[in-house]
Amino acid sequence: MPKTLITCDCQGSMQIDSQALAERAGLDVAAPCQALCQGQIDRAAEALTSGDAIFCCTQEGRTFSALAEELGVEAPALLDLRDRAGWSADPAPKLPKMSALLAEALLPARSDRSLDVVSEGLCLVLGPAEVALEAAAQLAPHLSVTVLLDDATDLADRPDFDVIAGRLRKASGALGQFSVTIDALRMIDPTGRGPLGFTAPRDGGQSECDILLDLRGAPPLFPAHEKREGYLRADPAHPPSVAAAVMAASHLVGTFEKLLHVRTEPLLCAHSRAEQTGCTRCLDLCPTGAISPTGEFVTVDPMICAGCGACSAACPSGAISYDAPPVDLIMARVQTLATAYREAGGATPRLLVHDGHGAEMIRLAARHGRGLPATVIPLELPELNAFGHAEALAALAAGFADVTLLPGPKTERPAMEAQVELARAMAGETVAVLDTTDPDALSDALSDALFDATPPAPLATPVRPIGTRRQIARQSARALNPGTETLPLPEGAPYGAVLVDTEACTLCLSCVSLCPSGALGDNPDLPQLRFQEDACLQCGLCANVCPEDAITYAPRLDLTEAALSQRVLNEEEPFACIECGALFGVKSSVERIMAKLEGHAMFTGDKLRMIQMCDDCRVQAQFHSTDNPFSGGERPRVRTTDDYLSKRRDH
Repeated sequence: MPKTLITCDCQGSMQIDSQALAERAGLDVAAPCQALCQGQIDRAAEALTSGDAIFCCTQEGRTFSALAEELGVEAPALLDLRDRAGWSADPAPKLPKMSALLAEALLPARSDRSLDVVSEGLCLVLGPAEVALEAAAQLAPHLSVTVLLDDATDLADRPDFDVIAGRLRKASGALGQFSVTIDALRMIDPTGRGPLGFTAPRDGGQSECDILLDLRGAPPLFPAHEKREGYLRADPAHPPSVAAAVMAASHLVGTFEKLLHVRTEPLLCAHSRAEQTGCTRCLDLCPTGAISPTGEFVTVDPMICAGCGACSAACPSGAISYDAPPVDLIMARVQTLATAYREAGGATPRLLVHDGHGAEMIRLAARHGRGLPATVIPLELPELNAFGHAEALAALAAGFADVTLLPGPKTERPAMEAQVELARAMAGETVAVLDTTDPDALSDALSDALFDATPPAPLATPVRPIGTRRQIARQSARALNPGTETLPLPEGAPYGAVLVDTEACTLCLSCVSLCPSGALGDNPDLPQLRFQEDACLQCGLCANVCPEDAITYAPRLDLTEAALSQRVLNEEEPFACIECGALFGVKSSVERIMAKLEGHAMFTGDKLRMIQMCDDCRVQAQFHSTDNPFSGGERPRVRTTDDYLSKRRDH
């Protein structure tokens, strides 16, 4: 843990109570500097050489990193207490907010998982000849380039790169792993005099490349193409865009580190069972198509995954969870911010969740506008979609008065809106969206939504729920809705009840055998269908597999203890074997079968009675019946040596 906190009031533009911060954090906090990055750079050098330190200035991070490199020490950890707290038009004390931000910064960091992606510089350029050939000529000194033209164009001379003609049928993959299929493929025929010709066309040509430069001006090859690494697209009629794409492509050579954004637990997945489709939430939300079904589960292609986090927030079972940072670390950050704020004397904390784009808008609003109120605590995440309804409920249960989301250009709006709607159904209007991407308008928006608005009262007795995201959401909802038994939820919610039409249900229990979460169960001693509501994922598998269409859903959140135990949805009287009296099957089903088979030519005599027998008695009855299908003729006598010798003529 860092031992020293280096603060700076930026030429007296904000107030820092170093002594109070030291008491709250348990660190050595000296009197604040006035110009740490300039006139007092010697204090920065002294802090770097003396040991671990946190510098409370992110704006001049490059200056401090360069100084650390010059001194031969590690770069310092950085913490922004100026733009997020100190620079504010709010006259209220900033100590609680600074204490919360400092406590969050001191949480143990976790290393991200990653894999290496190798790009050898094999580039395929698509587009009209007049643009694609010029782009390829610029890239040829840096990459191994192939140009794919729609039509065979007369080439005056063989270029310094490969040229082919054909139609691109499909493309898949990402940086370093693109695969393309080309129809009507024609290659240069270098033989003979005159202009270069092309070979005869053939379909189904297969090739691989590391980089795709798309200058066709046609619709993109991939969904959410701007998130597909290695795929560069530009309008051929806009030379600056083409030049930027060519420049970007020239740098995509070497070994790159690909962050693994999510962690999967296939055994928890409720996508499919017995070729019946159930939950498709992640498949419906994934903007890049990185998630695909594989048998009963889904898999995530890490090369295509852009890490938006929407799948993690929507997954009802935890089969997919965000891992950069992990979900439990996000929960810990939320709890730490709320707890540290209250312990420092704050009363009504408000949480503002944002991504990197939102962080830049906050910096601009602090420098040129009113900044953030003293009660508004910012929480920056790599992707806003990773903050779902469970995280919002956990924040409210931790003591935040409300939660506001500040989406950026990369935010998947439908996924965010679905999570906000679900959170509001559980916690009321305390979860909101501040939808602006204009830094100039952020100050006004903050004034209307945060400065001038009266915040609701936070939870009087904050709680710290633990467990999975489902368990945290349930515990938080119970704390936020005392005395409430059931909360109605919107359609598609991952919480709810299973409703069974008892007139149609035959207790075949096919739903029990396929339930992925164990919410549906049976009774080994009686014909019963049992249900535990808090385990139900509302995945749809039981309704899809039910042969009688007897199952429907009721999206809701049962906050009572009854949701944690099994209850009987349907039960019937068991049938007693007419031979031994053992209970088996369902009486109504046996009687229905008897009524349907009565009079049938194949079920005459004792055969109809066998339907009323248990398994053991039915086998006994079949074995001893005169027309036993398993019986054979008389067993042949065993032949002995005497039998063989009696037929020999020498005896």
